[in-house]
Amino acid sequence: MRTLILTLGASLVLAGPALAYDGTKCRAPGNCWEPKPGFPEKIAGSKYDPKHDPKELNKQSESIKAMEERNKRRVENARKTGKFEYDVAKISN
Repeated sequence: MRTLILTLGASLVLAGPALAYDGTKCRAPGNCWEPKPGFPEKIAGSKYDPKHDPKELNKQSESIKAMEERNKRRVENARKTGKFEYDVAKISN
């Protein structure tokens, strides 16, 4: 009898945190993000706005375009010659 009471007590103690309400108000199942108090609804124009420089944001897209162009030249050369050349400078036009 004593073991049964201890077992039930231990299970209630261990299950307590799992059954606790965490205080979130979900808009949809799985969409439970809430801003901290004082955080604005809109970020743009607030003190939390990162104000990214458009030139910095375009650097990655420019490098991806250049990479795709180099890969295109490599593939064209490999189809033409039958050998893959990694160094684009060695590929003759």
